[in-house]
Amino acid sequence: MSTFILEVITPERKFFTGEAECVIFRSVDGEMGVLAKHAPTVTTVSIGPLKIKADGKWIEAVVTEGIAEIMPDKVVILTDTAEYPEEIDVNRAKAAKQRAEEKLQKQLSQLEYMRAKTALARAMARLKATSK
Repeated sequence: MSTFILEVITPERKFFTGEAECVIFRSVDGEMGVLAKHAPTVTTVSIGPLKIKADGKWIEAVVTEGIAEIMPDKVVILTDTAEYPEEIDVNRAKAAKQRAEEKLQKQLSQLEYMRAKTALARAMARLKATSK
């Protein structure tokens, strides 16, 4: 299978750099899969799972908001955070989920509501990644 260079970069670190056969992530239009020789595209990355196929094995992680630049021989994903399941603090994610759910029960400004929804989505994605 053809490969391409994949870079997943956060403000804190280069999360993944190497050859990949496929990468799958969530965008605003739904789940997006990328193979080598993909048409050039720029798209947003949404909170959710990140799946990378490298050396015939699948690597799973969780990413938050970002942007992906897709070229035929290289994909660069710039995201706020990227975590492997073993890096996620389950108790912290559960507490964040509970806080976000409690906030959503209150009357909030539109900005506070969107922040709480985003926090809930992050917590849910982290918990889902650790439950596998």
